[in-house]
Amino acid sequence: MSTNIIAVKGNKKNKKSIAKQFRLQIYLQVFALMGIAYLIVFSYIPMFGIIIAFKNYKLTSGIMGFFTSEWVGLEYFKEFFTDINFRPIVRNTVVISVLKLIFTFPLPILFAIAINEVKNQKWKRLVQTVSYLPHFISWVVVSGIIFSFLNEQNGLINQILVLLNIREKGIPFLAEPKYFWGMLVISDVWKELGWWAIIFLAAIAGVDPTLYEAAVVDGAGRMRRIWHITLPSIKGTIIIVLILSLGNLFGGGLGGSNFDQCYLLGNPVNHSVSEILQTYSLKMGLAQGRYSFATAIGLLQSVISLVLIYSSNKTASKLSGVSLF
Repeated sequence: MSTNIIAVKGNKKNKKSIAKQFRLQIYLQVFALMGIAYLIVFSYIPMFGIIIAFKNYKLTSGIMGFFTSEWVGLEYFKEFFTDINFRPIVRNTVVISVLKLIFTFPLPILFAIAINEVKNQKWKRLVQTVSYLPHFISWVVVSGIIFSFLNEQNGLINQILVLLNIREKGIPFLAEPKYFWGMLVISDVWKELGWWAIIFLAAIAGVDPTLYEAAVVDGAGRMRRIWHITLPSIKGTIIIVLILSLGNLFGGGLGGSNFDQCYLLGNPVNHSVSEILQTYSLKMGLAQGRYSFATAIGLLQSVISLVLIYSSNKTASKLSGVSLF
C-alpha cells in the first residue's frame, strides 16, 4: 500500500517537473510545435491523396468524387510500365541522379577539407561565404544566368569563343542534348557545393586537435593527417549525408533540384534527355488532367526512394556501425 502511495506521489512530482520545464521553455516549445504542425499539415495530411492512384478520379467530380470514384487497383501503374515513354524517362531520371551523386557528394567533402587547411582566416571566411551564397539563389534565377552565359546567339561564353576565333559560331549548349546532363551537374555543383561543405566543416571542427599534434610529432605530413585523422573522424557525418542523398536520389541528391533544372532548362529540342519522372508527372496531371495517372507515377518514385533510404541505412549499419535510425 505504502509503495503505491509513494509511486503516485512520484508521478505527480514528475508531472509538476515536466510542466515547470515546459513553462520555462515556452517559446522554444511553441517553435517546436509550429514545426510539428507544419509537417502534419503539409506532409502527413496530403498523404491521404495517395488513394487517387488506385481510383479513376476526375477533378470535375468535386471533393465527393475523391471518395466515390471507381477503384481501379494497379491499372495506372501497369499503364505507366507499358507507356512508350517509360524507358527514356526512367533512364533520364536514373542517369541524372547518379551523375549528380558521383560529383555532388564527394566534392563538398574535398572542398571542406581544403578550406580547413587554409591558415589565413580572412581568406578562409571569404571563400566560404562566396561558395555558399549561390545556395540562396532560386533555380529560376540560376536558369536565367545559365541562359545568359550559354545562349547560342549572344551568350557570354559563345561571344568569347567567337571573339578569340576559337569558334566560327556559338555552341548550342541549350539545344544540343549531349550538353544537357553536363550542364545540370555543373550548375548543381556550383549552387550547392559551399552549402553542403558547411556540414563537413562543422564535423571537422569537432575533431580533437591533439590527434593532429600527435601526428605532427610522429612526422606525418598533411596528406597523411587528412587520410588517417580527418576522414576517419568525420566518417559518421559522411555516411549519414550519403544515406540522405540516396534517399533523395531521384529528387536530385544533395541539391534536390532535378525537377527545377529539367523543367526550367528543358525544351522541345533536348526533350529526349530532359524529361524525367517529376516533369512527366506534372504534364500528365496538370496539362492533361490525368490526376490518377500522375499520382501513380509520384507514388512509384516515393516507394523507390523509401526502399533506397532503408537499404542504404541497413548497409551502412552493417559495414560501419553508423546508421540514421
